[in-house]
Amino acid sequence: MSETMGNPDRSEVIVNRDGRVLIPAQVRRDLGLSEGSALLLSVEDGRVVMESRDQLVARIRREVAASWQGDPDTSAADELIAERRAEAATEDRSS
Repeated sequence: MSETMGNPDRSEVIVNRDGRVLIPAQVRRDLGLSEGSALLLSVEDGRVVMESRDQLVARIRREVAASWQGDPDTSAADELIAERRAEAATEDRSS
């Protein structure tokens, strides 16, 4: 049902009449997928992307870390909490 397209990391798959796609066995093995594995499906730039929740969280963390512009010794969460506390204190004083 799948056919390698000159690249060992790519396979061609067919969408059947029910809209189902068979993930090739080697891909399932490489990703550690088994019956009942849950994947999140999204469309990004016209591509279908499937990933586990753990993979999604790890990707978001990498993207946030890569775009972090603050002090490298301070976490984004700590800085955000400090900003919110300062705003709350300002609001309390003005009330």
